[in-house]
Amino acid sequence: MTAAARPPLAERALAERVLAVPPSGIRKFFDILATMTDVISLGVGEPDFDTPRHIVEAGVESLREGRTHYTSNYGTVELRRALARHLEARYGVAYDPAKELLITVGASEAVDLALRATCDPGDEVILHEPSYVAYEPAIVFAGGTAVHVATRFDDDFALDPAAVEAAITPRTKALFLGYPCNPTGAVLTPEIQDALAEIAVRHDLLVYSDEIYDRLAYGSYTHRAFSSLPGMRDRTILMGGFSKAYAMTGWRVGWLAAPAGILEGIVKVHQYGIMSAPTVAQDAALVALVEGEPDVERMLAEYDRRRRLVVDGFNAIGLETFEPRGAFYAFPRITSTGLDSETFARRLLEEEHVAVVPGGAFGPSGEGHVRACYATSYEKLEEALVRIGRFVDRQRVAQP
Repeated sequence: MTAAARPPLAERALAERVLAVPPSGIRKFFDILATMTDVISLGVGEPDFDTPRHIVEAGVESLREGRTHYTSNYGTVELRRALARHLEARYGVAYDPAKELLITVGASEAVDLALRATCDPGDEVILHEPSYVAYEPAIVFAGGTAVHVATRFDDDFALDPAAVEAAITPRTKALFLGYPCNPTGAVLTPEIQDALAEIAVRHDLLVYSDEIYDRLAYGSYTHRAFSSLPGMRDRTILMGGFSKAYAMTGWRVGWLAAPAGILEGIVKVHQYGIMSAPTVAQDAALVALVEGEPDVERMLAEYDRRRRLVVDGFNAIGLETFEPRGAFYAFPRITSTGLDSETFARRLLEEEHVAVVPGGAFGPSGEGHVRACYATSYEKLEEALVRIGRFVDRQRVAQP
């Protein structure tokens, strides 16, 4: 083909793996939302709390002290030491802060690094769904192939270990877990965790475990870090961050823990792509980790209060909702309205000015549901339930 006959560069510049990934199913709803007033957003998975004052002041003091330079690629040693103490005290799993902990630009970078450092083209990664919208694209961008294992409302979106094992092939490299789960709020019970750990050992699998919502756990549920399970420390890449529990989304600071031999390769990707996480954010995160427990408990108690309101409210208006035990999302079933999830979300936004996210954006098993984030004020949630109730009633009247 002559140069003149070739398609324009703009049409052939992007890599095939990038073209293969569709745009986020969430973003277009927020583009619409930005043009509207009087919208109650149950869409963005972000705490409505401001970062606690003493954490903010730590960041301000960091700037005043001239801490505006690069840190070690691994992050500040003070933050890594505090993180090591935190993980051992809370979950009983010990990491060497010098060789096994990395501070990242949010948990999102941790996920990207883990996959890019360990996936070869054609490697299969087993992924539960519904799951966070960024997981599958991150696998694809790393050259891997996502193999879905469905979870469903009728069993509280529990991940079935037998289904996981059935999905394993000779090309399976790893299992990806994101629990407590965005979008469903589901958690892994100890029995399921233990069964998954046994499968990982038997099939010699790597496990990626994104536990960004580990501190947002309700009722009798107690979170266990996956790497703390027998035999899992040496085959788990554990990821987390400060965004959700400490209301620090905009600070962009997360972390990754892995055996030294694995972390060495992950740091190589990090140092060439990022250099280091923001210094001021690391200094603030250190104060959050050391002094922020009362803040976490305060916010958790309020999320729990909102959780009960939202779950009971959805069930009362006829949108079946199972009880989420983690994170800050409800995932009501909307099939009784006769609408698919995208139509439901679009029309609810247009007619009642309430923003939710179509469940189908999180995988095929999410269809027939919407995600509602209850990280907004109690009063706004009460009003949102009134508006959603009106909308649902109109759909029932309209059905033949």
